[in-house]
Amino acid sequence: MNNSIDVSITFSFKGEVHTPLATIDLDDCMATSGALPPIHTLLAKLNNIDTYSYQFEVMELAEIHYSNARGLATQYLKDGLFNTTGFEVAWQENQITRLLQPIASNILGIEDLNDHADLKAALMQAYKLGSDAP
Repeated sequence: MNNSIDVSITFSFKGEVHTPLATIDLDDCMATSGALPPIHTLLAKLNNIDTYSYQFEVMELAEIHYSNARGLATQYLKDGLFNTTGFEVAWQENQITRLLQPIASNILGIEDLNDHADLKAALMQAYKLGSDAP
């Protein structure tokens, strides 16, 4: 699934209005670091704004506007605000479910693990327990 979202910020600097914008590939961000990076910093880099500049400091004070979410991200976008924490948790859960689904299909004959909430919860806990083990 392609998860992405458009982000923009409008701010004034040295008498000029700036509106950096970008489409963020959320899957790429999550796969790279397991979490979304600071959006102000990412947007600055994508728009050639030096993150060690006064312009960036002014930009950081401006509110981020989110729009045009795609994929799972649509569930976490409301009124121009994006619930990044909720998205990150759901994205991680979806990744684990994708790993567990073949096991449920091959061993238990279950074609959609999401139809078996208790089993899915048990397998998720077992997966997390195994991931946390030394």
